[in-house]
Amino acid sequence: MEDFWFYIQLGLDHVLDFAAYDHILFLSALAVPFTFKNWKKVVLLATIFTITHCLSLILSVFEILVMDVSLIEFLIPVTIFLTAIFNLFYQKMEVGQKNIGLHIAATAFFGLIHGFGFSNYFKMLVAGVEEKTPPLMGFALGIEISQVIIVLCILLLAFIVQSIFKVSQSIFIWVASGIILLITLPLLYQTFPW
Repeated sequence: MEDFWFYIQLGLDHVLDFAAYDHILFLSALAVPFTFKNWKKVVLLATIFTITHCLSLILSVFEILVMDVSLIEFLIPVTIFLTAIFNLFYQKMEVGQKNIGLHIAATAFFGLIHGFGFSNYFKMLVAGVEEKTPPLMGFALGIEISQVIIVLCILLLAFIVQSIFKVSQSIFIWVASGIILLITLPLLYQTFPW
């Protein structure tokens, strides 16, 4: 049981590590277009991200699919950039046109990419472990807890900015997405593999 808690903590640290802020940036971009009224949708997206993130870990740990690390390191900021760009278009859509389906598909695909980004480190951690399922489950639980914390913090920030400071939702989405884009640009440059 002590080992299980170790992997939960590892999952928490993986997401909440401000030195490796790409995960936080992606989750922020994911949550920005939503409000507290839609908290269930945001938690659903975070859970889908966790599931696909862990699926890529499973594929990598059991060497079913191994990805080029330099390509993945570049694709991670690409996912953040694309999510922030999508927010700008999403907020212009009519309410009847807004569908969570595209969010779900993109989040699932992007979760796979992010999972491969952590897979080499995770493979080293479980290299000597015979039964790899408990570490994966503990890690997944840690990731899920931390991701829910982050998206709820973003929703709280959106609530404060929009309700207390009376900033419209569209302005909030534009500014928050713009900040995410500006932070992501250097990551794209630094990780460009060619």
